[in-house]
Amino acid sequence: MTRTWILPMLLVVCGSLVSAGLLVSGSPGGAASILLVFVLLAGVNSALVFPRSIGALEAQRRSAVDGRPVVFWRPGCTFCIRLRIRLGRHARQVHWVNIWRDPAAAAAVRAANNGNETVPTVVVAGRPHTNPDPDWVREQCSPSA
Repeated sequence: MTRTWILPMLLVVCGSLVSAGLLVSGSPGGAASILLVFVLLAGVNSALVFPRSIGALEAQRRSAVDGRPVVFWRPGCTFCIRLRIRLGRHARQVHWVNIWRDPAAAAAVRAANNGNETVPTVVVAGRPHTNPDPDWVREQCSPSA
């Protein structure tokens, strides 16, 4: 769990240091702006942007029952963030699995990607798809898919 928060915390600390430097040099507006940018970046790179993650085995079980896709992701991954944002309201219709929290999930991703932990890896009907187009994933969420 700690690894999940390293990047967001690092962004907040760096933003605070830069803002403090700007504040000392007499630029309170610039300091506030920089701090806001770093806090927003930390939020986007945190686990807070994604729906609650579940374990790989639970996601596979649920997917077998309801047919919804399973998305393997990790915090800080820009492609995962892009997928999450582009899915919009459909993001809650997929099962999210954080590979940094679940060793079985990381192993499943490595098995699907020739030993690499390439995310996002989306599993639909038992078939893995590495970094698929978000529009395609959204289509898989619809009842007609």
